[in-house]
Amino acid sequence: MPSSTLKSFLDSRGATYDSITHAPAISAQDVALLSHVEQRDFAKTLIVKIKGELTMVVVPADRKVVLADLRDLLGTGDVSFATEAEFRDRFPDCEVGAMPPFGNLYGLPVYVSRELADEPEIAFNAGTHREVIKMPYADFARMVRPIVADVGVME
Repeated sequence: MPSSTLKSFLDSRGATYDSITHAPAISAQDVALLSHVEQRDFAKTLIVKIKGELTMVVVPADRKVVLADLRDLLGTGDVSFATEAEFRDRFPDCEVGAMPPFGNLYGLPVYVSRELADEPEIAFNAGTHREVIKMPYADFARMVRPIVADVGVME
């Protein structure tokens, strides 16, 4: 079952989405494979600190974030990956590493890869390592209002 926060939010807004269950998986590439979603459509949610503040950076499953590139994009050297200990408590209804890219539900800004924004659909962990939500990207963007940027390079 999706995180209670996410499910309540989607349902309260009448969002159209599919819930896909799969065998437990940790890596975004494995989740995409098990849930039969193209890697370019599967959103990998990473937590970074920008000037000490937690932020979500969302890229396709087959991409990675290069901190030097993110620093250049944002014009600050104060960018680093957050540790699990730094963000675990921010997502009390999610398994660590399975946070949905809905930073607005957890008080975090969201940067999303232009590649994801160009796709008709987006899929992402639903708060567990066993379930994915798939929905139109336009609906995701309307609800989250992410900052679309050129983040993420091929792995």
